[in-house]
Amino acid sequence: MSAQELDYSDIAPYDDEIFHSKMEALVKDPGFLHAVNYTMPKNDVPALIEDLLKIDNKYDFQHQVMFPFLEMLAKTTTAGISLGGVKYYNPALNYVFITNHRDIVLDASFLNLAFMRRNIPTSEVAIGNNLLVFDWITDLVRLNKSFIVKRNTGLREGLLAAKKLSAYIHHAILDKNESVWIAQREGRAKDSSDRTQESLVKMLALGGEGSFMDRLKEINLMPVSISYEFDPNDYLKAKEFLMKRRNPDFKKSQRDDLFSMETGLLQFKGKVHFQLTPRINTKLDQIGEFSDNNTSAKYVGCLIDQAIHRSYEIFPINYIAFDMLHHTDRFAGKYTREQREETEHYFNSQLDKVDVKDVTEEERDFMMEMMLVMYANPLKNKLKTILGGME
Repeated sequence: MSAQELDYSDIAPYDDEIFHSKMEALVKDPGFLHAVNYTMPKNDVPALIEDLLKIDNKYDFQHQVMFPFLEMLAKTTTAGISLGGVKYYNPALNYVFITNHRDIVLDASFLNLAFMRRNIPTSEVAIGNNLLVFDWITDLVRLNKSFIVKRNTGLREGLLAAKKLSAYIHHAILDKNESVWIAQREGRAKDSSDRTQESLVKMLALGGEGSFMDRLKEINLMPVSISYEFDPNDYLKAKEFLMKRRNPDFKKSQRDDLFSMETGLLQFKGKVHFQLTPRINTKLDQIGEFSDNNTSAKYVGCLIDQAIHRSYEIFPINYIAFDMLHHTDRFAGKYTREQREETEHYFNSQLDKVDVKDVTEEERDFMMEMMLVMYANPLKNKLKTILGGME
């Protein structure tokens, strides 16, 4: 059965034919109404629902509802969103935009906002079903051009789900003429040292025709580097490092995940930069085929990592964190004394938010070190890539 003939109705974004009926059900859902009333003045809710019921397709939903919402979010929670490398984008092609993962919700949303500002078509977005904790969230994201990545399945079911997911991505690129966004790994890199999961590369190569490299070339992998000046979740990550240090079996609760999503969404992120890089097809041709898929996936992952690391936007906080971590003044020329003092105050005020009892001075020092590592790693990885392994 070809990718075109498979039934993707359980994972794909909702077709425009059923958009209106799904929207009608969504605006009556108590959970959705609670969320809307939480995020906007109650007097504005009836008008929003009225507007939503006038929309009957994903394009209008994104441009009439999501675009102004994301612009409002960008204005209130960032110091500006920028997009570089547009010259590498060819409107005649569809891409798999593969990015590092910084924010659970906003990585893809803000990238699509940057695209809408430039009249570049938005991409379909891969979202893990672990985040879809309520049915209304599933409906909302599928109305907003997202498709579902099924996780936490058994081994056999997992392989079938991966094959179907890969077939769908190839189908979206080749048959639907849609681009796709996917993160380079499942979950965010807690220490901000971004690495592509080889299993993700192998999943992408399950669909399509020809050799391993041919299957990847037909979906036009374009690495995109995401840089946030501030990570609102930095203190929550530092807390998680501490909890795991105290108890290696520590696992975050669903409530923790929801709070992380809310914090990332609503708190200040400073400057946000997206850097498009050339699609990797030419480099895939240069490295050629390997005898096994594991080696192929490893080399492809390295190509993606190098493109992302090389293209980070480095902010003063990254230079300061590096110097603080390594007790050096190597990058003192990249920031002022005032910026250094402000940044040290920022780190301490973030750690003050950690709600753990009986934190010792040594444990606070540990959390500070982990926070410095988070902010220093993008700079360290960029230096390694540019200087060929030298630091």
